[in-house]
Amino acid sequence: MELYNRIIKIVDFNLIYCLIPIILTLLLIELFFKNKFETKKVLNLIRWTIIIYAINTWIYNLIEVAMHPEEFAFIERATGALKKTYWIMFLSSLILPFTLFINKLGSKFLYVLFVAFCMKIGFYFERFIIIVANYHRDYLTEYGNTEFTNSLLIGMVFLQGMIIAILTLGIFEITKRKKTVHNSKQNSAATECRPTQNNF
Repeated sequence: MELYNRIIKIVDFNLIYCLIPIILTLLLIELFFKNKFETKKVLNLIRWTIIIYAINTWIYNLIEVAMHPEEFAFIERATGALKKTYWIMFLSSLILPFTLFINKLGSKFLYVLFVAFCMKIGFYFERFIIIVANYHRDYLTEYGNTEFTNSLLIGMVFLQGMIIAILTLGIFEITKRKKTVHNSKQNSAATECRPTQNNF
């Protein structure tokens, strides 16, 4: 289970936290270059990535609750003082992604962006609190300027997301061109092999 937890964290930091900049990059490309690139296919890939991630998260949480129920304070959080906030975060991360099974919703950039944000709303809220608290404190920590570190982290996530979006779009474009070249070669070969009719 420790290995699975580590894999989930790697996927979180390298892909899931980058979903917002990935979708924003695709949206900007779609707005500036109408239907020139395969943005809809990449969005569909992101949609299925979110769904598969949500399924894995469900499985992981169910196994952990079954194996170590004392480590999960689900009942306390679900009925405590912050129960509304907890239920919003819980439903947003574990149920909202399954609305992407509906093709009409899953093909809209803004809805997929909304789902990607809501999936990790707890993480974004935590980052927001840390940044705001750093701006309003009047002392330095032993680690120095954490405002710069937080800004650098957010910048790196956005840069990584943009790079992933462009690379994925490039792979889809190369695949599309190879298919086009292959199909045109097949069509030309078929026309050359077709027997010509001679009129006597």
